[in-house]
Amino acid sequence: MQVTSPRRAPGGFPVVGIIGGGQLARMCQPPAVNLSLTLNVLSEGPDAAAALVVPSAPVGSHLEIDDVLAFAKECDVVTFDHEHVPADVLQALVATGVPVHPKPEALRFAQDKVAMRERLTALGLPCPAWATVHDEAELAAFGDLHGWPVVLKTPRGGYDGKGVRVIDAAPEAADWFARGGALLAEECVPFSRELAVLVARSPSGQAAVWPIVQTVQTDGICTEVLAPAPGLDPSLAADASQTALRLAGELDITGVFAVEIFEIPGTDGSAPSYVVNELAMRPHNSGHWTIDGSVTSQFEQHLRAVLDLPLGDVGPRATWTVMGNVLGGDYDQLYPAYRHLLARDPGLKIHLYGKGVRPGRKIGHVNVYGDDLEDLRARARHAADYLEGTVTE
Repeated sequence: MQVTSPRRAPGGFPVVGIIGGGQLARMCQPPAVNLSLTLNVLSEGPDAAAALVVPSAPVGSHLEIDDVLAFAKECDVVTFDHEHVPADVLQALVATGVPVHPKPEALRFAQDKVAMRERLTALGLPCPAWATVHDEAELAAFGDLHGWPVVLKTPRGGYDGKGVRVIDAAPEAADWFARGGALLAEECVPFSRELAVLVARSPSGQAAVWPIVQTVQTDGICTEVLAPAPGLDPSLAADASQTALRLAGELDITGVFAVEIFEIPGTDGSAPSYVVNELAMRPHNSGHWTIDGSVTSQFEQHLRAVLDLPLGDVGPRATWTVMGNVLGGDYDQLYPAYRHLLARDPGLKIHLYGKGVRPGRKIGHVNVYGDDLEDLRARARHAADYLEGTVTE
């Protein structure tokens, strides 16, 4: 890989390297400009989302040690657009002496769901009942003990509903077992809604927590975020925030990360409770609302955190912010729809990722904020549907 040294900003400001050229790296560019930082992005291709807006975006693979090491030579600190960098590449990167955030020891718990469950259980944090299963017999025993259906997950590589199944009987997992290796079985939690706790932590230990949000899933993909989560029990909010902060310290996580949780309704007058579902160690879809709805966006905060700069204010700018994910539809000419929406709703904030459009692919999101939650939800939903092409007026 041929690497061209990034042009540094005057005044000794550092270069932040981001492995992966996706939309998360792309959305770090505006706050990097405001902070006088230089981004250097290891991009999958010249037309990757970040490569379209970041001047220094050498093409290389996160799977190739030589590509990553050549890229890191031009960086003062390295972070990630995604969590899929192999362990041997991470070890080689750390050996160069360039600061890496989050650290590989922490990133492991986002890469491996079994390792995550083991560590959360050891810390005494609330989790669904779970077990590693190697065959249909072990899965059947787990289901008979904890009840059917069972949530079955591949330990590595799943996202946006991929690598997750809800099954009613062990034979339904025969094809996954045929691949070899253990799977993660979890009880099917009777939750009322999904929540996300977004946290930032710096290497020196400073941490900040945004208001907890509600995420709405459609076919395993987050399609809407409500910030803050409406009607959230204050005790649950405080406890979940403390759990996220504790995880940050116990796992020595640096940068922005998300703790996805299931809220479980109380019974017979008892307070609601929760269990931890997943961890994501990067700026997260549940935090895209912060670009317009928070004093400090998750992308600015991530840059601050990995450089060990003082963290910014995470307070909301308005009573409510609603984020709607934009999924690709059957057409790829977005500009006419974009123009229409800007005219129809001047308060709407549209963030497109520069990706090629295909049905079901996340290609952007919209944010609206104000005092009327139901009005905001309707506006965000209309804009996302219009960009997808499911509504035309």
